[in-house]
Amino acid sequence: MSGASRSGKWGDLVPRLASGLAMIAVGVAAIWWGGAVFAALSVLVTGLMVWELLMMLAPTRPGKAVGLGLVAAVILAFVFVIHEPLGLLYLLVVPIVAAIVAPGRRTVAAAYSIAIMLTGYGLVALREGAGLGAITWIVAVVVISDISGYFVGRTLGGPKFWPRVSPKKTWSGTVAGWVGAALVGFIFAQMGGGLSMIWLSPLLAFAGQLGDIAESALKRSTGVKDSSSLIPGHGGVLDRFDALTGAVLFLMLISQVMTLPLTEG
Repeated sequence: MSGASRSGKWGDLVPRLASGLAMIAVGVAAIWWGGAVFAALSVLVTGLMVWELLMMLAPTRPGKAVGLGLVAAVILAFVFVIHEPLGLLYLLVVPIVAAIVAPGRRTVAAAYSIAIMLTGYGLVALREGAGLGAITWIVAVVVISDISGYFVGRTLGGPKFWPRVSPKKTWSGTVAGWVGAALVGFIFAQMGGGLSMIWLSPLLAFAGQLGDIAESALKRSTGVKDSSSLIPGHGGVLDRFDALTGAVLFLMLISQVMTLPLTEG
């Protein structure tokens, strides 16, 4: 393999690693602190993701994209402040406005924006309701499965998982993500989380991978490489939180039928 080929395969590793470590440091601190600090980070990330979404779907309306990103952040913060179940209805304002701002992609704009809003809400709800251990497990599964898939997929290569939608994702990387997630689940199970974490973790990783694929499909349909250039080596906020979106939505769904592991009493 030539030096040029190695550089092409791993050329983004240094900026990806540096910005990744910075994000991990901020995320870990906010998760540990919880409360208003974690909620503020969730509000910020949610607003940025909505802005990036609209910039992809309606690139000729940058002002409206910025405006809706701010509206999304304000509404989510308001929902956290009032802390009432019916307050979730306010989250619907964002997909309604998104459909208006992006008339050519109404369904995608509405569906993806409500997924973003629910993710922002769900992260804080899980942190407060299920506790530090549960949210740490969720993030660890998503991060480790992503890292495992990245290195194994780029090292081994092989058949593509879904080439028409995500041409870089391989079966080797996908399976490595499941294995990495299962190992995370095993570790947390040994820490008192229960054996269900071992089989739930790969499912959580798969949900995250579907979130990644959904964002890849969105980018391909809009002809962009990254959702933005906010994060060196990673692209935009949506590019980094697409898997977490899928994972959080999955957990919010299964939490309706079972008690989440590591729930604090």
